Amino acid sequence: MADEAMGLRERKKLQTAMRIYRVAVALFAERGFDNVSVQEIADAAEVSKMTVFNYFGTKEDLVFRPMEEHFADAARAVRERRSGESAVDAVRQQFLKLVESRDPSVGLNAEPFARQVRRLVMDTPVLMERAFLAAQRGTRELAALLAAETGDLMRATVAAATLSAARNALIEEHDSRIAAGESPDEVAADAAERVLVAFGLVENGLKGYAVRA
Repeated sequence: MADEAMGLRERKKLQTAMRIYRVAVALFAERGFDNVSVQEIADAAEVSKMTVFNYFGTKEDLVFRPMEEHFADAARAVRERRSGESAVDAVRQQFLKLVESRDPSVGLNAEPFARQVRRLVMDTPVLMERAFLAAQRGTRELAALLAAETGDLMRATVAAATLSAARNALIEEHDSRIAAGESPDEVAADAAERVLVAFGLVENGLKGYAVRA
């Protein structure tokens, strides 16, 4: 009975957090991040202002908390890779799985809400700065992990930056194509092929690329 009660409490907490999150994003998208107060979000979500802070900590967390873990996806893929699997293979395979599942973190989710969150971040300088810093932390985490395995910090830093750049380039392309009018299904149709091209550049290096005639 205690386990069942705990499960119910956890589900209710999750539902409350999701309601606050969606209400906050909707208000931010409608009026701008700087023009909405936490009290207004609390009122619209029918909770107290203290409850909002208990769940999210800061106003910026209202946007970032549910997605911030994805900034460490590449490091997670490398940390959990199988014996005999390279870092490039691990990050590539993880990204392919995210594409297949249409995960919002790679910009292919068809739900308008997922794109609303991304657009909100792109249009708000303080949120863009936090996204940049979070992405940098993810890259540094990956570099530290690779350096610990290989003993070569310089190469690990280059590898981490390149792997992160490949992921970011793919996500940016998904976003720009959908913003230009393509459907998520259309973009996803050739996404796997582009993933192989992007990570092929990382795996094979840039030798021979863009040699000026």
